[in-house]
Amino acid sequence: MAENLTDKEIKTIELPGSLTVRELADTLQASPIQIIKTLMSNGVMANINQQIDFDTAAIVASELGFEATMQQLDQLEGQDNTGEVPLWRQLIANEDKSSLKPRAPVVTILGHVDHGKTTLLDAIRQTSVVSQEAGGITQHIGAYQATHKDRLITFLDTPGHAAFTAMRSRGAQGADVVVLVVAADDGVMPQTKEALAHARAARVPIVVAMTKIDRPNANAERVKQQLAENGLIPDDWDGDTIVVPVSAKEKVGLQDLLEAIQLVADNTEILANPAGEVFGTVIESERDPSRGVIATLLVQNGTLKLGDIVVVGQAYGRLRAMFDFAGQKLEEAGPSTPISVLGLNEVPAAGEPFRTVDAEREARTLVSERAEKEKQDKGQAGGSLTLESMFAAYQAGKVRELRLVIKADVQGSLEPIVSSLEQMKADDKVGQIGVHVLHTGTGHISESDVALAAASKAIVMGFNVEADAAVKRQAEAEGVSIRLYDIIYRMTEDVEMALKGMLEPELKERLLGKAVVQQVFKISRFGKIAGCRVTEGELRRGALVRIVRDDKVIFDGELSSLKHEKDDVKEVREGFDCGINLKEFDDFKEGDIIQCYIRELVAVQ
Repeated sequence: MAENLTDKEIKTIELPGSLTVRELADTLQASPIQIIKTLMSNGVMANINQQIDFDTAAIVASELGFEATMQQLDQLEGQDNTGEVPLWRQLIANEDKSSLKPRAPVVTILGHVDHGKTTLLDAIRQTSVVSQEAGGITQHIGAYQATHKDRLITFLDTPGHAAFTAMRSRGAQGADVVVLVVAADDGVMPQTKEALAHARAARVPIVVAMTKIDRPNANAERVKQQLAENGLIPDDWDGDTIVVPVSAKEKVGLQDLLEAIQLVADNTEILANPAGEVFGTVIESERDPSRGVIATLLVQNGTLKLGDIVVVGQAYGRLRAMFDFAGQKLEEAGPSTPISVLGLNEVPAAGEPFRTVDAEREARTLVSERAEKEKQDKGQAGGSLTLESMFAAYQAGKVRELRLVIKADVQGSLEPIVSSLEQMKADDKVGQIGVHVLHTGTGHISESDVALAAASKAIVMGFNVEADAAVKRQAEAEGVSIRLYDIIYRMTEDVEMALKGMLEPELKERLLGKAVVQQVFKISRFGKIAGCRVTEGELRRGALVRIVRDDKVIFDGELSSLKHEKDDVKEVREGFDCGINLKEFDDFKEGDIIQCYIRELVAVQ
């Protein structure tokens, strides 16, 4: 909680998702008594140490002359890997420029399975990572640091198996530079293309490490040709992608690779505020039988200290031990530092953002709110993006492009489909919206396609291909929409209609509750007030109401004022009495039925 904008004229403040009455008073520079009185006038009884939510705090702030906005850190919990600039970058960009300091670049190693990613990293670190991995294949994201010319580089290693698509996406989202590993004897493979899609979705610069050049069947020119075909023109072909030949086994090209990484990093703003708000991302986590929950965190801003209270997803706890990547104890960790920590009460999900709070009580409140939000989200159908819900998502500002994973039976079909779709654009009041094809391929839709779509909030479209039962189950579980076609123009028509809002969700009415007028009061200042008993559901201030008399609707408009006893309230539930006042209607009569409802967009089925 902090007052971010100091311009007293506009009096804008940022507030967290919840805070105590005392903290709100401190933030507004008002007395707690004044805050409590304002809360009471809004129908909220609270003591000085009671937690109140953002909405309530914002109302109080508004009445005291402030405009409140939600603290940006709270947006981290909703962060997704959608191809936009990652939110952690946006948050760092919002820090005071004079406080930003250079930090070590975070480099993610991506590539096809068994192309030598971990062996390469092992050679760089001159340790034995591979020997610790089951089967010699990396199965989780590891985080390590290496030094080149007295400058630190933080490496994230990611698995290459198709099943780990989401983990690769998380790795790319947390990186400043992606090293795309391609074996010189194997060339560009399916997971290489997928890794490339993740790097592009995260808008991160790419350096190619061409590994295994010591193999007798290595063919560097063929690999460069394949890279060029996928949009990575090598620098020695007058392109802008640095391709470094490497042999981890022979220790050849390693210094050149580190040099290339630093060269790319030096041309990118890689900054953070070590004294700023502390936040970062969970790299991996597990529950150890003897030590409890162990989480590997990447600090992306601020300085995390031993004893800090960390909240991540629905887990929280005071840090009771911190270790660097080599297992050495730490007291604190600054930006770009990967650390293992002990102290969380639950195992957090990899990829979750974390932040620190001042007190465990605040942590518990945050976790409780997140649990409730998750419960509500699960209860709402259609939490994922579908072609039908896309236009509403555009209008709500949630997405600015339609991301697609496209599969076709043959390459000859794929090219015209992709070409047609990528040319489609439409305009709305904010700007232009269009199609972003994340990944294409031939063959039936696979679990890897669904995983990529899930990680990138994309829709899978197939032409003359199928999705088997396992893929459909996965898609349903991950909320991914799969659409299959056998006529190309129907596919393009659907996308075109979606872009133009022709598949716009229907506006439907939803009844919130009913009440019966039991008595009518006349008050000189307000006119007639209807004293009602809520008989079903609830009445909600700001919703719409319909007055029904003798089975005829005599008024339809907004419910502008709602009171319970003498207090203004947001809602009154079934079984309680209330008083309502309407701006444009006061001809109430006993026995009138009041129907309270809202209109909402519902996706076309």
